[in-house]
Amino acid sequence: MQIRRRIRSARVVALAACATLGATALSSLSLATPRTAAASDPPTYTNEVTRGYSIDFPDPAVMRGKDGQWYAYSTGGPFEESGQTSSAYKIATSPDLVHWRSAGDVFPDGHRPTWATATTGFWAPDIRYLNGKYLLYFTVPDTTTSMQGFDPAIGVATAPTPAGPWAPSEEPVIPAKPVGTGYDTVIDPALFTDATGTHYLYYGGFGTGIWVVKLSDDGLRAVTEPTHIAASRYEGPNVLERDGWYYLFGSSANCCAGPTTGYSVFVGRSRSPLGPFVDRLGVPMLASRAGGTPVLAPNGNTWIGTGHHSAALDASGQTYMAYHAIDRNDPWLDVSPGFTMRPMNLDRMDWIEGWPIVRAGLGASDDPQPAPVVRGQVDDRFEDPAATTDRFRTSGGGLTVAGPDPASDSGRFARLAGTPTVLSARVLSQADVRVEADVRVPAGDGGGAGSVGVLARARDAKSGVRAILDADQHELRLEAPVGSTVRRASVPLPSGYDTSAWHVLALEVRGRQVSANLTDARLGDPWASVNLDLPRSLDRPGRPGRAGLVADGTAEADNFSAAPLYVPVTKRVADPKPGHVDPASSDEFDAGLGSGWTWLRPDAAAEVRDGALVWPTQTGDLVGDGRPGLLLRSAMPDGDYMVETKLGIDLGEDVERNYQQGGLIVYVGDDEFLRLDVVAVGPTRITEFGKETVFQGIRSWGGGLIGAPATTTWLRLQHTRDPKTQEHRFRAGSSTDGKHWTWGLTWTLPADSEPRVGLVSQGSTPETTQEFGPATSVFDYFRVSRP
Repeated sequence: MQIRRRIRSARVVALAACATLGATALSSLSLATPRTAAASDPPTYTNEVTRGYSIDFPDPAVMRGKDGQWYAYSTGGPFEESGQTSSAYKIATSPDLVHWRSAGDVFPDGHRPTWATATTGFWAPDIRYLNGKYLLYFTVPDTTTSMQGFDPAIGVATAPTPAGPWAPSEEPVIPAKPVGTGYDTVIDPALFTDATGTHYLYYGGFGTGIWVVKLSDDGLRAVTEPTHIAASRYEGPNVLERDGWYYLFGSSANCCAGPTTGYSVFVGRSRSPLGPFVDRLGVPMLASRAGGTPVLAPNGNTWIGTGHHSAALDASGQTYMAYHAIDRNDPWLDVSPGFTMRPMNLDRMDWIEGWPIVRAGLGASDDPQPAPVVRGQVDDRFEDPAATTDRFRTSGGGLTVAGPDPASDSGRFARLAGTPTVLSARVLSQADVRVEADVRVPAGDGGGAGSVGVLARARDAKSGVRAILDADQHELRLEAPVGSTVRRASVPLPSGYDTSAWHVLALEVRGRQVSANLTDARLGDPWASVNLDLPRSLDRPGRPGRAGLVADGTAEADNFSAAPLYVPVTKRVADPKPGHVDPASSDEFDAGLGSGWTWLRPDAAAEVRDGALVWPTQTGDLVGDGRPGLLLRSAMPDGDYMVETKLGIDLGEDVERNYQQGGLIVYVGDDEFLRLDVVAVGPTRITEFGKETVFQGIRSWGGGLIGAPATTTWLRLQHTRDPKTQEHRFRAGSSTDGKHWTWGLTWTLPADSEPRVGLVSQGSTPETTQEFGPATSVFDYFRVSRP
């Protein structure tokens, strides 16, 4: 009736010679006019990005491989709307994050996990690269633990390349967990590595919520008991670290309700990977009235069901979110109405005032957007020795193009020897830059010996800001020359960090602020991060300088990129604000029920007393075939308006009172309505904004969530018209103090409809009513304001 356990249909578906680059004195380089590319419009893309490859790509996990290509993995399903071809577990590859093609299957016939049933598909993958090895964490919804179906467990597979071949674990990392007469939702894994080198696996779903365990150093085994970190309103976890905070993302509400899918992404943060995670208003994500700050929600355009994501950085340092979404005008497989198609979208994710949000609050895009930066102004994958000669000048040592590497998928790579400084022949267009490379220090008889780094804002071999991976000292270090001295900052590397394996070393310089980090694959989980303040003499906006590589001893680098640093968005889109109260459309309930109300199926239990409408929850639910009473305004104003009510409803906590609720309703008909209310779902209490409609002859219901409710919750609905289609748009907001508001998803209603807004108190099941009696909704007022 509200959030349901999701049911996803899933169909079974040589060493090359080295080329030596001659050393060239850096003094011969000219720092005159920078070389610039020919003027052209920046590239753009339009969602969905899997168009032309697959119409269904749910729960995407994205990562760049050491071959420089991007890879994405998804829950299994069809490739085209006829459903004639499908895969149990898809792999796609792309050069730029926006044009995708097939890279095969994760588990082709004969290579499936032995503990998976013969007919099961696979869900919600998570791709990682850990100390030189590719790991894929995967969900098996139907295992051999039982034969009843849906006894999910999580496994891990390893491979030498992102495309496989993948070798699955002989047993689950997280086994099936009995709960009552069934099994818990042991689904949706996501790995995270912190700066101590500890590996954490987050997982879980709408059964009991999100959990986390610590893993062994190789990431293949759980070594602790699970810790509960988020309530059962959440699934699809992902964790990122930023500025000392750990951010837990989770998706919430229906994932797969076709044209009424309200799936959305929320976030909380903590100073520990183990939590507690709280939202922007300080509400814990683990509470019965669970908190969560919205990151991405349906916004009234093409895309609904926006959720279950992964995040990655482009070459400029900009964070992008890859997520699945549903075209509300074409939600279902042609041959199987009810099978929801969820292609992959991509959108920019901003960090504003310490919190992530997609496109500053605009949400999913359905128009052309600036494409991610996947190659820098100076960019070398070291596959062409002649091109490398043109791009760089070397002094103080040697640079050769070696490989291909037999131990990884990196192909050819740069080998540095001696104490070289390698500077780009090109001066970058600006001083604020991101320079990165995959780096390693090959192990000798006594382990790694030497160092390797990247540099920016360099004029010659002795200048510039450097980020250095020092294998001898086992540290990450920043260096900036100041006259005859060098300003330094360093942090030790965790003991589990393998300096001989490829890792991404990234250096960002913005004004006088410098940061560097080491990650496995730019997925927001750094092994080490260090910051440094530059002297004013090294902040030269008009003199950008060059980028390059440095080393001491024998070291190697690949996938070098130097790009202008992204320009951060620092201001959110403004939240809706109420205007002037329209007395003719409002009611303070000061002296009985005011004029302008109409009962649809009157409920004699509702009464106005003590300046409020007091209404016990009715047994039954308008969703489906239920026909409870509704109190509606006879007509709503023309144009834009906002509706607000203050609702008191005591639903208790941590006990099941399904599905008692009270709130606002937008009514067109018994099978065409929107509902914003506070509702009890299992042990949780949520503020839900749901929709019921009939699409292609099939009745469909789905909901999305707003902010955490309380015993008293303020609710708002903002009404506007789509300027092109004239559809009615209703956006929902909630508050627990009437001052601080959380705004969430938008639902639409047909342009030719005449929606009426009113109040509802309903949803109690006969069992809940018998055990607890009805809850009581107390509405202090019903206010309509105009701009």
